Amino acid sequence: MSQNQPPSGGGYDAAPPPPPGGGYGAPGGYGTPPPNYLVWSILTTLFCCLPLGIVSIVFAAQVNSKWSAGDVAGAQESSAKAKKFAIWSAIAGVVVAVLYIVLIVILGVAGSGSAEFSTTS
Repeated sequence: MSQNQPPSGGGYDAAPPPPPGGGYGAPGGYGTPPPNYLVWSILTTLFCCLPLGIVSIVFAAQVNSKWSAGDVAGAQESSAKAKKFAIWSAIAGVVVAVLYIVLIVILGVAGSGSAEFSTTS
């Protein structure tokens, strides 16, 4: 039997060897993928700051695809950017909420003060 011939039995019942790297979508030897922060990105988009949250979602979506393609540095960079934009979105949401509350308090105080003076004249 030569080396190029399949083993006896037709060779159809034997499973092919796994691809190098551990199988579909798993780059070999890189460990676990970096966190994609997709949940945080979606939550900050909905509750904090829409524009920064959308940018965060875009970077979060790139993490797993870059990791599957074997681009470890790109996946780590997208993960860091997704986290950064999610944090910025949350901070912007808190700042806007605080400014809104301050504005309501100022308008409430100014409105109640002017109503008293107009009724006494």
